Amino acid sequence: MSDDITGESAQSIAVGQLRAFIERYERLDEEKRAISDDQKEVVAELKGSGFDVKAFKEIIRLRKKEDHERAEEDAMLQLYMDALGMA
Repeated sequence: MSDDITGESAQSIAVGQLRAFIERYERLDEEKRAISDDQKEVVAELKGSGFDVKAFKEIIRLRKKEDHERAEEDAMLQLYMDALGMA
């Protein structure tokens, strides 16, 4: 018995694993594209219903944050606006 990792059976196992990783990644990439297309449809429907897309995307961005993170962001924005005389 040889401990040679480059043996034929070790290579076939590695090739099989590599092929499985590649195929799995490709499936996930296809799913990602499908989800992206679905999101574009939602935005098109939103826009067609008269909603503001920019405001919609901002709400989505803000909902991903914790309450304290939003409060900190709002406070910093207000501080900068006050400093620039925009308040």
